[in-house]
Amino acid sequence: MTEKIALTPSTHTTPPAKFSHGVKKGNLLQVAGQVGFLPAEEGKAPTPAGPTLREQTLQTFANVKAILEEGGATWDDVMMMRVYLTDVDHFAEMNKIYNEYFEEQGLKAPASARTTVYVGLPAGLLIEIDALAVLG
Repeated sequence: MTEKIALTPSTHTTPPAKFSHGVKKGNLLQVAGQVGFLPAEEGKAPTPAGPTLREQTLQTFANVKAILEEGGATWDDVMMMRVYLTDVDHFAEMNKIYNEYFEEQGLKAPASARTTVYVGLPAGLLIEIDALAVLG
């Protein structure tokens, strides 16, 4: 049996409920839904990167990437991403930011699969992203 390992990078706060920011088991790494909170600061409540979709999306990518790296993965290992938006009108802008970001990352592998859905998130949050990576 392969051990299940919880992943919490130093940039992240302890989750507010009984879940892990990421979990690795064997060659699978699941990143829990991440939002655009700035890196954790001791004694300070989580703070969104800013009010705009661009600011929050870029910070959300940074938060997902931190967990991938903590588990020994890169964007090239990601097989599936799920994007959760609070506003259907943000879809085109999010796609533009998404495409620009991954072009800048210089991915070697084909793009991952992706699903986008519309949800309710806590006040002020516009986007959440989770990812599934396969290592090796």
